[in-house]
Amino acid sequence: MIKSKALQELAKATNTLENTELRSWKEKGGKVVGYFCSWVPEELITAAGLLPFRMRARGSTGTELSDAYFSSTNCSFCRHAFNLALRGDYDFIDGIVYLNTCDHARRIYDNWKRQVKTPFLHFVSLPKKSGAPQVEWFREELTMLKENLEKHFGGEITDERLREAIKLHNETRHLQRQLYELRKGKNPPITGAESLAVTIAGTAIPKERYNELLRELLQEISEPDGITDYRARLMLVGGMLDDPGFIKVIEDQGGLVVTDSLCFGSRIIWGDVDEKASDPLGALAYYEIAERPSCPRMFGTYPKRSEFIRNMIRDFNVEGVIIERLLFCDMWLGEQFMIGKELKKEGVPFLRLDREYLLSNIGQVRTRVQAFIESIEGAR
Repeated sequence: MIKSKALQELAKATNTLENTELRSWKEKGGKVVGYFCSWVPEELITAAGLLPFRMRARGSTGTELSDAYFSSTNCSFCRHAFNLALRGDYDFIDGIVYLNTCDHARRIYDNWKRQVKTPFLHFVSLPKKSGAPQVEWFREELTMLKENLEKHFGGEITDERLREAIKLHNETRHLQRQLYELRKGKNPPITGAESLAVTIAGTAIPKERYNELLRELLQEISEPDGITDYRARLMLVGGMLDDPGFIKVIEDQGGLVVTDSLCFGSRIIWGDVDEKASDPLGALAYYEIAERPSCPRMFGTYPKRSEFIRNMIRDFNVEGVIIERLLFCDMWLGEQFMIGKELKKEGVPFLRLDREYLLSNIGQVRTRVQAFIESIEGAR
């Protein structure tokens, strides 16, 4: 484990919902706006003088309340998140932005607006393709979000403020990519579990403070010796994973996760928004819809996702790929099959793992990961 004060502080923001930096923000009169998917551009919320907060369900222990509104075949993240909402655990949230990312997540909005009293709710219609018409469509959606944020919270989101927010968030992504660069080496200075904790923290605390901590972390880990006692270099591919503990189970078996394609990982940091665009709102729409790495939510983008994964395998010297998905996620079920088929053709070892939102069946995960790593070692 890295002896880093910055890492310890970032990890604390990952393990809880209302972290100390967020509480400090609220005590100073700041407002917090949550969002349920990485397709929502945080920059727009930041430009409004608000703190963007990626909705998670850390601390949940059950779904006894939300089971009255969701079936047992709904995504467990959605059930746990709504259960926390009914318990009042999100009372620090002043507003929430939703998207039609999938039918499971859409049901959160349908139930939330009727059962939970949150001052500001806004629904953004996300297109299903990534062409020029869809970019323009999403720009109009962001315009409506901008106007509603201004109306509810007061103040004007000018182009200048939006450019300042874009610059700030680009700095965050640049620093996070530096962390990934350090993991390319033979002896990375940070584990996959620690790296995920760092990127998750970036969605839960003010960006200025986060960037300060991340610069401190990068300085602290530039000198110590890296990790040498691993058995295989792995890549993790999947969707909504906000629990570093899942990766720790994998790494405890000797597999070091050196990179990923996750929506709390590389897919939210690989690239920057154009800071010099004459239309900053249009630049945000273009980045979100047409530029950054996508997930199975977008039709017709699998070739680009496949290329992204292949490039990661090459650049990070990956020896095996683990494809994880939340149970009952239909989009990632299809993606698992397609990625697995392609990796098999190219001779890259892979393992499919299904999971619930709360870490469970640890023994089974350990056994399967152990066998997977042994197969990699045996093929060398």
